[in-house]
This record gives sequence, structure tokens and C-alpha cells, in this order.
Amino acid sequence: MSKQHRPFPLTGSPLVAGLLVLFILAGIACGSHRVLLPPRLNLSPYGQIGLVTFTAENAKGSLHEFATQRFSEYVLAAQTGIEVLELGAADSVLRRTHAAELGPRAAQALGGEGGVPVVFFGHLKVSNVKPSGSLAGLSLPRVEATVSAELSVELLSTKSGGTLWRSSAVASEKVGGLALVGGEPVFSAKDPNSAYGQLVNRLVYAVTYDMRSTWVKQ
Repeated sequence: MSKQHRPFPLTGSPLVAGLLVLFILAGIACGSHRVLLPPRLNLSPYGQIGLVTFTAENAKGSLHEFATQRFSEYVLAAQTGIEVLELGAADSVLRRTHAAELGPRAAQALGGEGGVPVVFFGHLKVSNVKPSGSLAGLSLPRVEATVSAELSVELLSTKSGGTLWRSSAVASEKVGGLALVGGEPVFSAKDPNSAYGQLVNRLVYAVTYDMRSTWVKQ
């Protein structure tokens, strides 16, 4: 008597299930891949980039200086073949350039003074400072508070004074090492990075987005 050969049971077979998974993964891999896009704002052709210390509004202390330093770090990390020339505080730049504000005239004067082809101007505006508890209006050495801030940065040509690029970002974070004098915040922490580094990092990361290469799926 001859034996009957039963067909191989495909349904529920671990081998077939594994093969199906491999086919699906292969299809996904073939159907999509990642492409690195260049930054929207390419600074390499300029070589040397001027940077004026950001101005501050509704705040005193070192927050704007810390934000300027972190901005410079992010720019240098995002692109190669450039160098950032720090041009000093805004009031010093205005005195040297005889300009009324950080705008086209100041940019053109800086171009003639130092030869930088472009310059960054930035402004940091602090608002909605909400201290922990009911401490508003008091003069205290150190408090924690939720702070909202807006950072606006623009890149100007020192030849024409025209605006080549601008970006802004808003963030709110709880910060420490903050003093309140007459209701106005004073940022003077001994360790700015731990006190309000997260707030500054969020702002700077957002405004420098156009300067970074990005991966996209296609």
C-alpha cells in the first residue's frame, strides 16, 4: 500500500511567518530611504561671521550673554568652514558705528570696520515671570520661577545692510538662580547652564534649525 504525502501546512508555519516578515521589511527598505538635506542657511560662502552680543528686554543680568554664547556654539557645531567673530556688546557697537539701533546702518559700518561680510543681531525678550509661591514684587537673592522668553535673530549683509535671514522662537521653562528686584528678573546665577540652560537651549536650538542639515525619508 502506497503512502499518501500530505501537503506541507503553510498556514501557521513559523518558517513561512518568518519569510513573510523578511519580505515585508525588504519592501519597506526598498520603498523608503533617508536623504540628508543641506541646511537652508549655508554660512560657508561667507567664511567669517560677525556676532553682536544679543540685547535683552525686561531682564537684567547675564541671560542675554549666555544665550549669545550658546548661539555661537550651535552655529559652529552645525556648519564647518566658518569662524564667528564676536563684535562685543550692543551699546559698544552702537557707539563705534554711530548708529541709533542695530540695523542696516550698524551692519554696514561693521563691514567697513572689520571686513565681515555678514553679521548676526539678536534680541531676547523675557515675559510672564511667575515665581514659585507669592514672591512677586519682593527683592530676593535667589528664587525659582517659570519664565517665558522670545529670542529673535537676524542675519544682515554688511555690504548692503539688507536682511538675509531671520528666525524667532518662544519657550517657557522653570529656571533657578533668579533674583527679583522690584518685580524685574535679574539673571545672575553662578552656574547659568544648570540654572537656565534648558530655557536657552530650547530657544537657540529652534532659531538655528535652518543652519543644520536634516535627514528626511523619501
